[in-house]
Amino acid sequence: MSKGSEFLPEVLGLIEKRLGEIDENIQAVRQDINSMNEYYWDNYTEMDQYGYEDYDNQQALKMQVNANQENWKMRRRLKRMLDAPFFGSVEFVYDGEDEPEDFYIGIGNFARERGALPLIYDWRAPVSSLFYDYDKGEASYEAPGGRMDGEILSKWQYKIRGGKMIYEFESDVKIDDDILKQELGANSDTKLKNIVRTIQKEQNAIIRNTKDKILAIQGVAGSGKTSVALHRIAYLLYHDREHLNSSNILILSPGGVFADYISHILPELGEENIQEMSFDLFAYYELRRNTATQGNVIYGNAGNQENAIYGNAVNQENAIYRNKNRDQGGNQGKNPSGNSKSSSAGTGWNSKMIAADCEDKYHQIEREIAGVDDGDQKRYEWKQSVEYVQAIEGFLIELEDRLVDFEDVEFKGIRKSASEIMEFFYEKYTGTPLLDRMGAVMDYFIDEVETLRGRSLNDEEQEIICRKFMNMYVTRDICQIYNWFLEDYGFPALPDMPPERRVLEYEDVYPILYLKYSLTAAGQRKNIRHLVIDEMQDYSYLQYVLLAKMFSCNMTILGDKAQTIAGKQQDVLTFLPKIFGKKVKRIVMNKSYRNTSEIAEYAKSVGGSKDIQYVARHGKAVERHTIKTLEKTCKEISGKLKLREEEYETAAILTMTEKEAEHIQEIMHKLGAEAHYINRDSAQFKKGLTVTTYYLAKGLEFDQVFVVGGDRNNKMYQGYQYICATRALHELYVYDA
Repeated sequence: MSKGSEFLPEVLGLIEKRLGEIDENIQAVRQDINSMNEYYWDNYTEMDQYGYEDYDNQQALKMQVNANQENWKMRRRLKRMLDAPFFGSVEFVYDGEDEPEDFYIGIGNFARERGALPLIYDWRAPVSSLFYDYDKGEASYEAPGGRMDGEILSKWQYKIRGGKMIYEFESDVKIDDDILKQELGANSDTKLKNIVRTIQKEQNAIIRNTKDKILAIQGVAGSGKTSVALHRIAYLLYHDREHLNSSNILILSPGGVFADYISHILPELGEENIQEMSFDLFAYYELRRNTATQGNVIYGNAGNQENAIYGNAVNQENAIYRNKNRDQGGNQGKNPSGNSKSSSAGTGWNSKMIAADCEDKYHQIEREIAGVDDGDQKRYEWKQSVEYVQAIEGFLIELEDRLVDFEDVEFKGIRKSASEIMEFFYEKYTGTPLLDRMGAVMDYFIDEVETLRGRSLNDEEQEIICRKFMNMYVTRDICQIYNWFLEDYGFPALPDMPPERRVLEYEDVYPILYLKYSLTAAGQRKNIRHLVIDEMQDYSYLQYVLLAKMFSCNMTILGDKAQTIAGKQQDVLTFLPKIFGKKVKRIVMNKSYRNTSEIAEYAKSVGGSKDIQYVARHGKAVERHTIKTLEKTCKEISGKLKLREEEYETAAILTMTEKEAEHIQEIMHKLGAEAHYINRDSAQFKKGLTVTTYYLAKGLEFDQVFVVGGDRNNKMYQGYQYICATRALHELYVYDA
């Protein structure tokens, strides 16, 4: 019997005891809160007139509520530890000492009492790197007081479930291959697995990296890059609690289902969940947001929103993109957080939104799969490129003379000539964006008037002055200005319609957003201190330029160039340093842990990286068939599903297009098979059979995958085949048209 087997019942007893104490504490604090509430309502009318007693009572109540929140958070963590208190241990002797120490590693710290040395160390603690980075022999770790050297005498790995020891053994390698294979061979679940028990040395180096401002991770399918990114976030939250919390982190992810798939990881690791949204949803809100941002007049309350991203829309799973249209009824004129504060100077001159709606990238993917004219495709690619950015910068220089007709402004005997206004516009405020610049000149004039008249102007007076200045703009409609640009370059203009009726095609969404940020203050999200960008290969040059404008924080950027959705493979690492500078640290993860050897070899043959390495875990050979009719194919698939036998948890039928997925889902339903259909509006990943497109399955994994159809002559076909193949954990079936 190992020390771990002896230690397990002891630590379980201590955890149970601590849980009992916390439950008593929760109940006691709850009673205190009830008593305080009763006292307040019985006596608030007699509290002192200055409100000191009222304030003290409110503060005391707030402290008790916060205390119970902390109690509940600790209770949840201890409940998880009760299931599996630790998963590894290291016997380590420090240089110059004779007696070794045993360090047990788990998902969180646990000590006999507050302030005592831990009996179990958090996997993110400095000493825990001994478990991940070293074999038996000489080793060291970086403690707060400096480097600690010594020798690992033994290292053990454990699997504990429900407080019972499943297995334990002494390991001579970093994370034993047999353990790793056993973990990888487990069935898929509806949630991404945390990897604290099997973190590899190269993964651990990424997770614990605190030196580099921007990490760009190029990882093959199944390399664990998303898991590593989330574990890195958990580590950073642990490492820098004084300056970083969950509200300071934002994940830009593919969509709602993927967000649900990864949502449990941070809570499992003892952290709060963080904000998540798609970049397309972010762009949608930005294009609806009021465009004016400066001046002592509140221009529609569109200033920097630093404390929340659009009223927590980031975590509203059912608001993913298409459902956003519910905003349109009655919310126009409000900012996305729901505030309805309007300009004290009125809103006649202020554009409320650029567009009522806009397409997402899935519209563009379906359009490209169906086949687009070469001219249309080239125009789309140009609008996302460095050439577009350069063209806009040149256009903006000429726009200064085109956008404004200067006039004299007079208010109650105080006059500012057109030439004076022009001088302010072109010289004093030359660093201010064009559509904000006249507001700055107006502020100067209002200050001047107030100084000369010896009083502040009321709202009505400010409104009059505001209109005089803003009417000098030929237009403030960014879409109209964008049309000028398109016409200058010989491209067709957008349809002429009011903003509340505009629906932008995807090719124009980010070009217009870039123009907006060039003409108005972009408003940096300073509250976001770490940004995670997943599926980096699907972002264009233009989108990265926009991200650089909006976020100056640290970033973790990850993806796989072989999984580029577009027909042409894109390696963003070739241009990221040009946008973010030398602060980009490139990391390559070439080892895949997801697929069996048979599936990995097949994936490599249809378009994967030739340098890919994988864990030698063997399974069923890949089956290839020819589709006779969809009905017969679906019937055959129904017979191959192993869900009914409870052998597997998940399976997927993956298609190239949305229309094909919808048709197959209908057929499976007629065959009596329960199939969960994932479309772009879906927000939940479920057990059983899933039917969806290849581009919505990215980031997910399934025990069985059935790839149905696809046009071999389509430029997207190679990426389609590769992405589908790499979703399969154990079995892959390919049905060619």
